[in-house]
Amino acid sequence: MNVLVVHDNGVLGRLLLNRLNRTPLVVTPLLISDPAHVEMSKVGQWIPADTDVIVNAMWLTDPEPAEADPEQTRLKAFTLPMAMAEFAATNDMIMVQLSTSYVFDGRKQSAYLCSNPGHPIGQLGIWQWECEQVMRTVLPRHILLRTGWGLQRFIRKVYESGRKGEPLRMSSRYLGQPVAAGDLARVLSAMLMQLDCGAEVWGTYQYAGAEEINQYDLALAIAELPELDGDKHERSIRVVDEAPAKGDVEPENATLGCLKIRNTFGVKQMPWRTALSDEFALSGLAGALSHDLKGLKVE
Repeated sequence: MNVLVVHDNGVLGRLLLNRLNRTPLVVTPLLISDPAHVEMSKVGQWIPADTDVIVNAMWLTDPEPAEADPEQTRLKAFTLPMAMAEFAATNDMIMVQLSTSYVFDGRKQSAYLCSNPGHPIGQLGIWQWECEQVMRTVLPRHILLRTGWGLQRFIRKVYESGRKGEPLRMSSRYLGQPVAAGDLARVLSAMLMQLDCGAEVWGTYQYAGAEEINQYDLALAIAELPELDGDKHERSIRVVDEAPAKGDVEPENATLGCLKIRNTFGVKQMPWRTALSDEFALSGLAGALSHDLKGLKVE
């Protein structure tokens, strides 16, 4: 099976390509570093004619920049995926597209199921939900994979607060499940291997880390990493249980039911805590740490 992996400069694309290159699949990478300069009408010129599956590994998980630049978010989360989906439909190709828990408003009292309709409260969720709906109409042979919180995003938040010497406001109101990029690459690879075996399992799936946690406790867990933690003489990372200024784009409940992906693909949820150190190393921040940016102080 010939697989085209469309990716940006994020960690997921690199990890997925490394993993797929160790399989019998024929893998072609397609780097799109700046979608703003892409002519959507010419998307088909980049896609090899013998492609069986297009995997869009451009993983958008942070709602804050989406609020700051809705047009760029629309381009990445909707316009570009739709151009690829339309080409795939015309040329009898399969497409795998990522979405997130931000398609939901967080009002449900239990975990969201794959069958639950979206009701987004921010720009990221709005365009991801629009993408989901149109893809179901345009391309019958598709897989939509909703994920929990991107762990890399929170690692960078903790690191930046320490670097700037500013308190990190993370609220315990927001409950969800982090996902490590390395774990998501594992999941996508497993799904593709099933497709290579001829499985016709089109539809919507969900994947998130095995443990639910609120954002405040998640920040504390990251700040306690040996790479960040230090002695009392060093500048501290101050984590405050308080909603950030743009906290209104965070659903209070972002937990996802992941039973369908386990029953269909045999994919089990992995604990995100065991991946913390690896995710920090993958972030590229380790080399930027200076000696006085370690330590932890909780308020």
